Amino acid sequence: MYTEIKGVHMDVTEKVKEYLEQKLHKIEFARDMIIDLPFTFTKEKNAFSIESTVHFRWGNSAHLSVNSFDVYEGIDTLTDKLENKVIREKEKIQQHSG
Repeated sequence: MYTEIKGVHMDVTEKVKEYLEQKLHKIEFARDMIIDLPFTFTKEKNAFSIESTVHFRWGNSAHLSVNSFDVYEGIDTLTDKLENKVIREKEKIQQHSG
């Protein structure tokens, strides 16, 4: 699983990157299901927008985004959404192959 982190109108600090990497351990079980997982952090006036598109190895992809006044809270919300999406995709694949 390849992850890329970039910032728009902001520099993504090492602390933020480490926090995101730590939160991604939630989806460690799906590491072999995901091709890549790019993240874009955008600073807008007094809030942050965090977006990601998860690309599954069977061709599906899902775009997720959150807006938050706190970058860490945004990461928490986005990784929760990501975990739920990955679980649903895994269940769909298992149903089709089972």
